[in-house]
Amino acid sequence: MGDPKGFLKIKRDKSKYRPACERVRDYREVVLPRKDEASQDQASRCMDCGTPFCHWGCPIGNYIPDWNDLVFHAHWERAIDLLHACNNLPEITGRLCPALCEYACVLGINDDPVTVRENELAIIEHAFKAGLIKPNPPLYRTGKNVAVIGSGPAGLACADQLNKAGHKVTVFEKDEKAGGILRYGIPDFKLEKWILDRRLEIYEKEGIVFKTGINVGPAYPVNKLLKEFDAVCLAGGSRQPRDLKIEGRDLKGIHYAMDYLIQSNQRVAGKVIPAAEIIDSKDKKVVVIGGGDTGSDCVGTAHRQGASCVVQIELLPQAPDCRSKESPWPKYPLLLKTSTSHEEGGTREWAVLTKKFTGDNGQVKQLSCVRVDFSQKDEKGCAQMKEITGSGFTIDADLVILAMGFVHPEQAGLLEGLKVALDQRGNVKTGPDLQTSVKKVFSAGDMRRGQSLIVWAISEGRTAAYNIDLYLMGKTSLQKI
Repeated sequence: MGDPKGFLKIKRDKSKYRPACERVRDYREVVLPRKDEASQDQASRCMDCGTPFCHWGCPIGNYIPDWNDLVFHAHWERAIDLLHACNNLPEITGRLCPALCEYACVLGINDDPVTVRENELAIIEHAFKAGLIKPNPPLYRTGKNVAVIGSGPAGLACADQLNKAGHKVTVFEKDEKAGGILRYGIPDFKLEKWILDRRLEIYEKEGIVFKTGINVGPAYPVNKLLKEFDAVCLAGGSRQPRDLKIEGRDLKGIHYAMDYLIQSNQRVAGKVIPAAEIIDSKDKKVVVIGGGDTGSDCVGTAHRQGASCVVQIELLPQAPDCRSKESPWPKYPLLLKTSTSHEEGGTREWAVLTKKFTGDNGQVKQLSCVRVDFSQKDEKGCAQMKEITGSGFTIDADLVILAMGFVHPEQAGLLEGLKVALDQRGNVKTGPDLQTSVKKVFSAGDMRRGQSLIVWAISEGRTAAYNIDLYLMGKTSLQKI
């Protein structure tokens, strides 16, 4: 490494954010950009650890110590080449990834880990500003046509890799624009959409064809799909939300998180939503059920829409502030996560079970809840949830957002039409090569793996591309993760 004692001289410098009182008034990115010199200092903290467990922690196997060393020496052009070798969307992971690598950082054993995610973002943004990111179409075409269904991170990574291999790639997207969850599920204050469009424009110039507004299955017959393409990759994500089927669920004012976030993103982009269909938090008491990242995104959106108050409740107990013995280094630990949305206001409650919704004139007005305890375990050692006697309470609400995750991909239409086998969880079942029960049809991302992280979606897309290229050509030069 450039400075083997850098980690002794320089402490971790956390990301800087725009003031909460300012950022809640708009949907611009909350993170302030970091100067190149600061990134070089932070990159110098990457120690010569011998065995870099960050590789083990990263689902795409990023060459983290190598490009940290290049950043320290200001070799930005070589750093971006090395970063792109493993990551098709570093400007996305640099903003949204939970940084599994940082929790596996050797320096993190007895100090603060390296700012891997921020360093990654610094490389790609420096590269764009310096004009280093340019379309690079393949030198030859194989004559093979591949369809990728879904333009989220898994679909984009798969399409990019297959295009690099020389195949003609067509990406189908049922929504109006490409991007999937990146465009419609992630709020602009975390990912402004010009960042996504910047990358999509490069993909198009490199030869990838995007066909949007086409719902393959209902609007584009599967027999036509199988006839026109030499291989197909199903990367439609996991969009079937988990419901809360309790008394009062049919009251107005109760919505799924993705419906709320998608509409908000559309409105921010300038789309006019009919007044009767608008889901808005302005001057309302908002309750978000679900304590994960999606729930956090709903909290931040509610703040920006002008909610009078926001309460987020989670069924599970509050996570610890530091590692427990159940998640020792280098495993990714279950820790209390306080996002920028939480810092903007509202309250959070843990170990809360919602029993029923009550309302007035068909509109939700209140949640009836009870505290629960997970301290007791069954004979298998699994925690048992028990309601705490006498702990019942109510929460006033004009708008309730259900952010409890997703159960499996949407099965009607495409999956039913293809007749692909499903696993016990309702996800697309594949073999080790990610090929489904239908010949030449592969699957990747949340549709196959189940609801997961963006970095895992990219990993899945790259793995699918490797196997598709191998299937089509009998050999492949694509990287195997």
